[in-house]
Amino acid sequence: MKNNEHLIEVENLSKFYTQNGMSITAVKSISMDIRKGEFTAIAGPSGSGKTTLLNLISGLDIPSEGTVLLAGKAISRMSGNELSDFRRDHIGLIFQSFNLVPVLTVAENIEYIMLLQGVSKKERAKRVSLILKDVDLQEKENRFPAQLSGGQQQRVAIARAMVANPDIILADEPTANLDSKTGSALIDMMKDLNERKDKTFIFSTHDNMIMERAKRLILLKDGEIESDENHD
Repeated sequence: MKNNEHLIEVENLSKFYTQNGMSITAVKSISMDIRKGEFTAIAGPSGSGKTTLLNLISGLDIPSEGTVLLAGKAISRMSGNELSDFRRDHIGLIFQSFNLVPVLTVAENIEYIMLLQGVSKKERAKRVSLILKDVDLQEKENRFPAQLSGGQQQRVAIARAMVANPDIILADEPTANLDSKTGSALIDMMKDLNERKDKTFIFSTHDNMIMERAKRLILLKDGEIESDENHD
């Protein structure tokens, strides 16, 4: 896929919730496109809809209206095993709480997605070794999450998201549980991976450090796009 082609196409996307008998609009009629290799931040105040939008793009949530196309596939119309398999093979997810499996080592956490994909043991070992170098954790492969700092755990989460070579990496507030120095180093690392490996990143964030480094900044307000700017 060439960089000028749309990797993600969002059209008239809306999400409504019912709470205490009242309808709440989390996302309202959003349309946008993301190209391969973009480093995009979706920002806005609490309740602006940024996490909901990221969840809709990833297929973790189902839209009330509209469509989401990823690499030409309508994930907003998938369900069950089809959606799970598509997400496994095409989308890397990074969460603010890291979501590592505590009883698995660093290497085992990273290779878990590849196990589900049926990748051979030899290929898994090769990819884990390479990605550990990318995230500077070469000496930590046999440690468990509880033996790592928060920044190191998030590096493992980033490695796990990237090792299966997904089309896109979606990160929900990835620096929220980190101190500013650690967060800054992680953002720089992800930007380096974006530039060297042409990986597409989309962040849901309120972190100014991510917004300042983003090549594209989409600001949401009350579930709608308030502004969409390129910083290249």
